[in-house]
Amino acid sequence: MLAGEPYRADAEVSVETTRADTLATIFNTTAPDDAEGRARALADLIGELGAGAHVRPPLRVDLGYRITLGDGVFVNFGAVMLDVAPIRIGAHTQIGPNVQLLTPTHPIDPEERRAGWESAEPITIGENVWLGGGVIVCPGVTIGDNTVVGAGAVVARDLPANVVAVGNPARVIKEIPVKETVDEAV
Repeated sequence: MLAGEPYRADAEVSVETTRADTLATIFNTTAPDDAEGRARALADLIGELGAGAHVRPPLRVDLGYRITLGDGVFVNFGAVMLDVAPIRIGAHTQIGPNVQLLTPTHPIDPEERRAGWESAEPITIGENVWLGGGVIVCPGVTIGDNTVVGAGAVVARDLPANVVAVGNPARVIKEIPVKETVDEAV
């Protein structure tokens, strides 16, 4: 699964998805006034959870432990992160409601599909990215730092840093000027 090679969902994968379903249910049903309990449930579910990262339930995952959320990441309601392959989300990224990050892929060949073969490709989202509501990110996609993806876009190919992309399939419509920082120590 990790190397993008074809695999079949077997008993071992089933045990892992059952574990993730149990932990996600705990996270999703912990009372809003139990911030400590919800944080603990999220930490048990997610592989790496950066300082100040915040996820609003409900959250759905395949495995959970292949997800990395950087410092200050915000994930809004209804996120689906199918992490058969790793999903890495950089620091200070904001993810709108009902966003789907989908690493699994299935064969085009109908007989292979019928036989239960599938594979997965990692998703990497840079730092300070904003994914608008309902964005879908397809297997194997990388999104560069500071990029904004408009609501409802389907990202089927890599996006560079510092752009705005919209549509299905997502296409770059604008570059974001990078402001130079002034060294205040001078």
